Amino acid sequence: MNKRKPTYQNEPLGKLAVVPDFLPAPEALILKEEAVKVTLSLSKKSVDFFKETANKHHTGYQKMIRNLLDQYAEHFSGRV
Repeated sequence: MNKRKPTYQNEPLGKLAVVPDFLPAPEALILKEEAVKVTLSLSKKSVDFFKETANKHHTGYQKMIRNLLDQYAEHFSGRV
């Protein structure tokens, strides 16, 4: 591997072309889902379980609980 620093000179670079911006805006990369904040009391045992499991999988425990509730609601929607 060459460890010398390159020296830059004021020389023509040759034939250049402008590349159009093709990347989406950062806002377009965020999946936005409507959310509602609620206050919910859960058992310590349940919260500890989700925290431990989330920690093992490098994710957030609240996200796991939200996904569980979303799947439950989706499964039983229309059956009321």
